[in-house]
Amino acid sequence: MTRAKNIAVVILNWNGAKYLKQFLPSVLAHSQEADVIVIDNNSTDHSIQLLKENFSSVQVVSLDKNYGFAEGYNLGLQDLNYEYFVLLNSDVEVPENWLAPQIKYLESDPKLVACAPLILSHAEQDCFEYAGAAGGYLDKDGFAFCAGRIFYAFEKNLGQYNSNREVFWASGAALTIKSSAWKEVNGFDGTFFAHMEEIDLCWRLKNRGYKIGVCGEAKVFHIGGGTLDRQSSFKTYLNFRNNLFLLLKNHRSSALVPFLFRRMILDGIAGIRFFTEGNFAYFFAVLKAHFHFYAKFPYYLKLRNEEKKHWKTPNLCGQYRGSILVSFFLKHKHNFQQLNSKLFSE
Repeated sequence: MTRAKNIAVVILNWNGAKYLKQFLPSVLAHSQEADVIVIDNNSTDHSIQLLKENFSSVQVVSLDKNYGFAEGYNLGLQDLNYEYFVLLNSDVEVPENWLAPQIKYLESDPKLVACAPLILSHAEQDCFEYAGAAGGYLDKDGFAFCAGRIFYAFEKNLGQYNSNREVFWASGAALTIKSSAWKEVNGFDGTFFAHMEEIDLCWRLKNRGYKIGVCGEAKVFHIGGGTLDRQSSFKTYLNFRNNLFLLLKNHRSSALVPFLFRRMILDGIAGIRFFTEGNFAYFFAVLKAHFHFYAKFPYYLKLRNEEKKHWKTPNLCGQYRGSILVSFFLKHKHNFQQLNSKLFSE
């Protein structure tokens, strides 16, 4: 595809005409240093007509079916020739000066290959939002959490995370990545379909020695759950399944099987809790996730072995050597800044 600039802001869309109508104007107004592209996952609403009639400057890549978040981006980006890709959810509003600080940050260090801005709630704009908040971390058991949001506890934005810093993973809701890094690891793992594919991507990059950051000088406002509701049992299934996939693929533990066994026990405890609370759809989602993990184990073990060929000295920055479950539920540390800073790898 012909390019006019070296940055592409790329929005993946599936039946999101209402979000395109609501948020594309802000993207176009505040991303003048970039080309804006929409990848359409074979929408059945009036998304394409809306783009043609109201946003003629937006380039459109049309796919023949709904490939999900991960493979949709893989296919949509494969023929794009830009220095930077900015993957932006369709339900995100961007303010002025949201993009330039991220590019400047990435240009400051050749090892820094991806970052995200602060992600705030569109409904409560002084609070951090679920999908990424102020940067992502991973605990010793492979549970993901964020500065600004741990499980269901959300912090207000008081400027406490306004500095640029290295993290473990950056949110796919607003991910800026050097295209060279994206292509080096072949983008997302398409079998994830949706959820945690950005953690997998970032972890693969970190295993090759690269850095992932959060740009505290930039922010966006995210509705969240625009395509798949946060309380969906299907999302629960994807999160449990994909978490096991990414651990099998990327964890550097020499005792991988005991590590995975411990993690599956913790998942089982969560499933039992869902059952006792009457959340039967979530309980069966966990069971389904585990059965699919068993079925895919040989495939992901093969992927792990392929990835190991590229492993270098790992970049562990952003790894929390404690248990976020213990910290949150037993020690009642609901604020990221309450966590023991000495337990974070640098």
